[in-house]
Amino acid sequence: MKLDILAIGAHPDDVELGCGATLAKEISKGKKVGIIDLTRGELGTRGTAETRDEESENAAKILGVALRTNMEFADGFFVNDKVHQLELIKMIRKYKPEVVFCNAVEDRHIDHSKGSKLVSDACFLSGLLKIDTKHEDDESWQEPWRPKQVYHYIQWKNIEPDVVVDVTGFMDTKMKAVLAYKTQFYDPKSSLPETPISSKNFTDSVDYRARDLGRIIGVEHAEGFTVERYLAVDSIFNLI
Repeated sequence: MKLDILAIGAHPDDVELGCGATLAKEISKGKKVGIIDLTRGELGTRGTAETRDEESENAAKILGVALRTNMEFADGFFVNDKVHQLELIKMIRKYKPEVVFCNAVEDRHIDHSKGSKLVSDACFLSGLLKIDTKHEDDESWQEPWRPKQVYHYIQWKNIEPDVVVDVTGFMDTKMKAVLAYKTQFYDPKSSLPETPISSKNFTDSVDYRARDLGRIIGVEHAEGFTVERYLAVDSIFNLI
């Protein structure tokens, strides 16, 4: 399956929080989108790996993605090495995305910056002819593939974006997908331990941060991203 966009997150819910509205917008325009979670979030304070599996499936249905899969790397302990890079290279070559979204370049959770660099490196290495990988289904050799652009979404820290996307009209879908992770976010009836993302303030912040970015570019809601190389446009009139 050829994808237009492959969104990758260290944990289930990273993608929804970081770029859920952008994905929903692109899907509405007919783009084929897939999600890869690097881990099952098994070290999360609230819920279990099994509940996260179920929640991530529900969130994927809400967004309308074409596929979602989990690499089952070790939560908290995966590293950016050859073994992990090769596993991701196989997925990038399998789905041949034009664009990849991945974790913030720097963040509070150590897995986010690790995941960011791992994905970035794998996207580059995936384009090298002399790295050999095989299809998991038929054992045939895969062709090199390098995405045209890698976007890093913004998470806990207020990183200054390089690109801001108008997502007006798609925040409701994003919030429904985020709140599909019932064990993770604010629930006044929950008896689970409190975490930095389980407060009402955090859930509210998902909307008000998007509103603030929207305010800056003159729209209702927006999501921001950083990039690794200059973005090229064929006309200055393509800008908002």
